[in-house]
Amino acid sequence: MYRGRAHVKRYGFTLVELLAVVLILGVLTSIALPAYISSVSTARQGTANANARALAVVVQSRAVETGSYDTTVADYAADMGGAVPTNPCTGNSSGYLIVASLASATVTASNGSSCGTWTPITYSVSL
Repeated sequence: MYRGRAHVKRYGFTLVELLAVVLILGVLTSIALPAYISSVSTARQGTANANARALAVVVQSRAVETGSYDTTVADYAADMGGAVPTNPCTGNSSGYLIVASLASATVTASNGSSCGTWTPITYSVSL
Protein backbone atom coordinates (compact mmCIF):
# COMPACT_ATOMS: atom_id res chain seq x y z
CA MET A 1 0.00 0.00 0.00
CA TYR A 2 1.33 3.42 -1.01
CA ARG A 3 1.04 6.14 1.65
CA GLY A 4 2.26 9.17 -0.31
CA ARG A 5 3.79 12.37 0.99
CA ALA A 6 0.84 13.42 3.13
CA HIS A 7 2.01 11.36 6.07
CA VAL A 8 5.66 12.40 6.07
CA LYS A 9 6.59 14.72 8.95
CA ARG A 10 9.25 17.34 8.30
CA TYR A 11 11.40 18.84 10.98
CA GLY A 12 13.44 22.07 10.87
CA PHE A 13 13.15 25.38 9.07
CA THR A 14 13.10 26.23 5.42
CA LEU A 15 15.75 28.41 3.84
CA VAL A 16 13.24 31.25 3.38
CA GLU A 17 12.35 31.20 7.08
CA LEU A 18 16.02 31.32 8.07
CA LEU A 19 16.70 34.19 5.65
CA ALA A 20 13.73 36.12 7.09
CA VAL A 21 15.10 35.72 10.62
CA VAL A 22 18.59 36.82 9.54
CA LEU A 23 17.09 39.85 7.78
CA ILE A 24 15.10 40.85 10.87
CA LEU A 25 18.17 40.48 13.10
CA GLY A 26 20.20 42.58 10.67
CA VAL A 27 17.65 45.38 10.72
CA LEU A 28 17.43 45.34 14.52
CA THR A 29 21.23 45.41 14.79
CA SER A 30 21.55 48.30 12.37
CA ILE A 31 19.13 50.32 14.49
CA ALA A 32 20.40 49.34 17.95
CA LEU A 33 24.18 49.44 17.41
CA PRO A 34 24.52 53.18 16.65
CA ALA A 35 22.28 54.03 19.61
CA TYR A 36 24.42 51.84 21.88
CA ILE A 37 27.67 53.38 20.65
CA SER A 38 26.26 56.88 21.16
CA SER A 39 25.14 56.13 24.70
CA VAL A 40 28.54 54.64 25.61
CA SER A 41 30.28 57.73 24.26
CA THR A 42 27.94 60.05 26.18
CA ALA A 43 28.50 58.09 29.39
CA ARG A 44 32.28 58.32 28.97
CA GLN A 45 32.06 62.07 28.41
CA GLY A 46 29.94 62.52 31.52
CA THR A 47 32.32 60.43 33.60
CA ALA A 48 35.34 62.39 32.35
CA ASN A 49 33.63 65.67 33.26
CA ALA A 50 32.60 64.35 36.69
CA ASN A 51 36.17 63.21 37.38
CA ALA A 52 37.50 66.62 36.30
CA ARG A 53 35.08 68.31 38.69
CA ALA A 54 36.19 66.08 41.56
CA LEU A 55 39.81 66.85 40.71
CA ALA A 56 39.00 70.58 40.68
CA VAL A 57 37.60 70.30 44.21
CA VAL A 58 40.79 68.58 45.37
CA VAL A 59 42.96 71.18 43.59
CA GLN A 60 41.04 73.95 45.34
CA SER A 61 41.30 72.22 48.72
CA ARG A 62 45.06 71.76 48.41
CA ALA A 63 45.51 75.38 47.25
CA VAL A 64 43.62 76.65 50.29
CA GLU A 65 45.96 74.65 52.54
CA THR A 66 49.24 75.50 50.79
CA GLY A 67 48.49 78.90 49.26
CA SER A 68 49.43 77.87 45.69
CA TYR A 69 48.26 75.60 42.89
CA ASP A 70 50.09 72.44 41.84
CA THR A 71 49.63 71.53 38.17
CA THR A 72 50.89 67.93 38.35
CA VAL A 73 47.89 65.61 38.24
CA ALA A 74 49.72 62.69 39.89
CA ASP A 75 50.38 64.80 43.02
CA TYR A 76 46.68 64.67 43.86
CA ALA A 77 46.43 60.86 44.03
CA ALA A 78 46.49 60.71 47.85
CA ASP A 79 43.83 63.41 48.09
CA MET A 80 41.60 61.52 45.62
CA GLY A 81 41.52 58.35 47.71
CA GLY A 82 44.80 56.80 46.60
CA ALA A 83 44.61 57.24 42.84
CA VAL A 84 43.52 59.81 40.31
CA PRO A 85 40.54 58.34 38.45
CA THR A 86 41.12 57.13 34.91
CA ASN A 87 39.82 59.39 32.19
CA PRO A 88 37.59 57.05 30.15
CA CYS A 89 38.24 59.11 27.00
CA THR A 90 42.03 58.75 27.14
CA GLY A 91 42.30 55.50 29.08
CA ASN A 92 44.78 56.81 31.66
CA SER A 93 44.82 58.84 34.86
CA SER A 94 46.91 61.63 33.35
CA GLY A 95 44.07 62.57 31.00
CA TYR A 96 43.31 65.80 32.85
CA LEU A 97 44.81 69.24 32.34
CA ILE A 98 45.44 71.63 35.24
CA VAL A 99 46.36 75.18 34.25
CA ALA A 100 47.18 77.55 37.12
CA SER A 101 48.12 81.13 37.75
CA LEU A 102 48.86 82.74 41.11
CA ALA A 103 45.26 83.12 42.22
CA SER A 104 43.24 80.71 40.06
CA ALA A 105 43.30 77.40 38.22
CA THR A 106 41.26 75.49 35.67
CA VAL A 107 40.79 71.73 35.40
CA THR A 108 39.67 70.10 32.14
CA ALA A 109 39.39 66.50 30.99
CA SER A 110 41.34 65.69 27.83
CA ASN A 111 39.33 64.75 24.74
CA GLY A 112 40.95 61.42 23.94
CA SER A 113 39.91 59.13 21.13
CA SER A 114 37.29 56.98 22.88
CA CYS A 115 34.65 59.67 23.28
CA GLY A 116 34.14 61.05 19.81
CA THR A 117 34.00 64.77 19.17
CA TRP A 118 33.00 66.76 22.23
CA THR A 119 33.97 69.81 24.25
CA PRO A 120 34.88 69.04 27.86
CA ILE A 121 33.70 71.32 30.65
CA THR A 122 36.40 73.54 32.16
CA TYR A 123 36.13 73.91 35.93
CA SER A 124 37.60 77.11 37.37
CA VAL A 125 38.72 77.52 40.97
CA SER A 126 40.30 80.50 42.69
CA LEU A 127 41.82 81.48 46.01
